[in-house]
Amino acid sequence: MRTLKELSAGSTSRSIDRRDFMRGAAAIGVAGATTNAILSQKAFAQTPKRGGNLILGLNGASSTDSLDPGSWASTHIQVFGHQLYNLLIETDDKVKLVPSLAESWEAKTGAAEWVLKIRKGVTFHNGKELTAADVVHSLNHHRGKDSKSGAKALVSPITDVKASDKHEVTITLDGANADLPYLLSVYQLCIGPEGSSFDDGIGTGPFILDTFQPGVRGFTKRNPNYWRSDRAFVDTVETIAINDATARHNALVSGSVHLVNRLDPKAVSLLQANKSVQVFEISGSSHYCFAMRCDAPPFDNNDLRIALKHAIDREAIVKTILAGHGKVANDHPIASFNPFHAADIPQTPYDPDKAKFYFKRADQGPIGLVVSDAAFVGAVDAAQIFQASAAKAGIAIELQRAPADGYWETVWRKKPFCATYWSGRPTADLMLSIAYKSDASWNETAWKRPAFDKLLVAARAELDDAKRKPMYRELQMMIHEDGGVIIPMFNNTLDAGSVKVKGYVSDPMLQISGYRAPEKVWLDV
Repeated sequence: MRTLKELSAGSTSRSIDRRDFMRGAAAIGVAGATTNAILSQKAFAQTPKRGGNLILGLNGASSTDSLDPGSWASTHIQVFGHQLYNLLIETDDKVKLVPSLAESWEAKTGAAEWVLKIRKGVTFHNGKELTAADVVHSLNHHRGKDSKSGAKALVSPITDVKASDKHEVTITLDGANADLPYLLSVYQLCIGPEGSSFDDGIGTGPFILDTFQPGVRGFTKRNPNYWRSDRAFVDTVETIAINDATARHNALVSGSVHLVNRLDPKAVSLLQANKSVQVFEISGSSHYCFAMRCDAPPFDNNDLRIALKHAIDREAIVKTILAGHGKVANDHPIASFNPFHAADIPQTPYDPDKAKFYFKRADQGPIGLVVSDAAFVGAVDAAQIFQASAAKAGIAIELQRAPADGYWETVWRKKPFCATYWSGRPTADLMLSIAYKSDASWNETAWKRPAFDKLLVAARAELDDAKRKPMYRELQMMIHEDGGVIIPMFNNTLDAGSVKVKGYVSDPMLQISGYRAPEKVWLDV
């Protein structure tokens, strides 16, 4: 059993980071990087230059994007939003907790209560001083009964959050949770001023909002009063919506933008051969999926779900779509480097005969699948491979192409069967809580199992990792055997930039330096 001292964190050196997890994350941070990415890591040691206009071309933009962090669901707005806001705690490129607006954190009452010391001397873009009251307001923004935040399920264990001093916040939970500091690093939990509705973009972040055109572009200017002197080197940042992968590649090669995300894996070798471009690649916990809503016919029938899991040729999809930049997955979202990854769960094979058997038992006709490359680069091609492999089992999949704009608002969590993707989360609990718990706002498969929820809460409260591990194995097995998600592959993160960009640090969890490249990089011009 861990002691209270081991569960507390008062500085960077004392932050909670399970030893095995850190070793695994560190390993993938080195082994998964390309030569260009490793060189970029070394560039961080160079003296940063100030000035210039950084231009990013990113996918995932939508005309319905909002500055409210609780609504952020895709890369363009996530990267733009983090130019404006800070979190209480961040994770670094080794998935280690580091202080941000919270200078320190300490566990009390067996990790059922946490006390955070809030950084002094920080001001919002409107000149207001940061206090504990702002933190309380910001966390409660996601907790309310009518909250639509994607983080609502994550903060549901919080029973009370209060300002215990002007620069101190006390968070009380419904049970022990050793992962609470990691929860506070989740990208939605940004801090705004007390009373804010988060629609004006006023935060404590490195840049100040100039203009924002949802689905088109955003423009920010460096915050002259930013509390960090080691970040925010460029004068301005322009974040342009480029949803098409080929258009992003062309914009980078032509010099129209400095950084892009979501490379087409098949184009990586061409970009690596271009001396004006550097590619950043890292293997992590991101994964591409096909999600079936378990509350909607015909996917409420597990025989059909099993049939489709055996009808997909994962090897062919990984080989064709990822072109070596990823690996086969097994219908649960916990990556192999995570200490709670259940490596002994048998791999679901491509088995047309077994798929045909379960499909016959399900007694279904043609299956509709909605896809768009907005879900992930190559999603349409992956769906076509799926369609062909399923046909060999006598299963007819009818593909429906959807436009990129509005995909996350009109298709995701709306259509019974669609393509989707997930960035990683730093702990198993966070990944399972945000996407699979019955009451999770982003439970895209509407898969609801009380036994799963009960075990998930129990695992969160168990402070002994040896006892926790079999609990997480059982949770992964439940998703694997009964869940509504087909996860054929873990994809490497593939970003790229001009050689003028220095200081880029790859992140094993999230794209574009953990969504924070604009404040971390500088331009060598």
